[in-house]
Amino acid sequence: MGPLAVCEDEAPMGEFVRVETDGAVATIRLDRPPANALAREVSEELGAAARAVAADDAVRAVVVWGGERMFAAGADIKAMVSLGPLDIEPDVGPLGAACLELEAVPKITIAAINGFALGGGCELALACDFRYAADDAQLGQPEILLGIIPGAGGTQRLPRLVGPAKARDLVYSGRRVKADEALEIGLVDRVLPANEAYAVAVEDARRLANGPTHAYAAAKRALAASEGDLASGLAAEREAFVRLFATRDQEEGMRAFLEKREPRFEGR
Repeated sequence: MGPLAVCEDEAPMGEFVRVETDGAVATIRLDRPPANALAREVSEELGAAARAVAADDAVRAVVVWGGERMFAAGADIKAMVSLGPLDIEPDVGPLGAACLELEAVPKITIAAINGFALGGGCELALACDFRYAADDAQLGQPEILLGIIPGAGGTQRLPRLVGPAKARDLVYSGRRVKADEALEIGLVDRVLPANEAYAVAVEDARRLANGPTHAYAAAKRALAASEGDLASGLAAEREAFVRLFATRDQEEGMRAFLEKREPRFEGR
């Protein structure tokens, strides 16, 4: 598994993706050597894994990891080269759907990126709340170099994260971005030694799992709504705010403040 202790539980999702749990933290683990190429089967298993962690009340934070050498190097080009428009839709659709499923997980998600996160791999990382990159990692959307464009959310999520100008640079050039530049432009949130990226992601996920998970989920919904018109976003924020007053964590957080102690959140 990497530098962390063995997980308490492992739930295989399929041949190439499994869910490993360590306390309240789940790792969605890609395992299709050598490059974790995102063929249709892998994408479908990723979607199933995202649904599984979303539905598991014992899971309160999620890490997405491709192993110590590779996050995901994109699509399976050998399988795509001779396809036509009607043939490719069933391949790109499942990856786009998996990214949507991951983005919708009502828990904080962190992509731990070792090696390459290219093409669909970058799109998968973009669907997470945070991206922690190893210092030797490289990210990018190189599809233009193949005569195509990103097809699973890259042209939509990338500009929201790094801004339109930088997104145009990356999409039009297809160039790879090293970890330090990725941090500088906001594409990743942390850069860590290669042998620490996953362990730190799990450590931070464990800290987040001890927090007010209902409030995190509400914040995710409200922040997502900010990408639409202001009135709709404000309405979504207000609804999420009001609903939190039906949770135990809201009462615990406020009582702890009044009693001048640390809150003990339970995710309820």
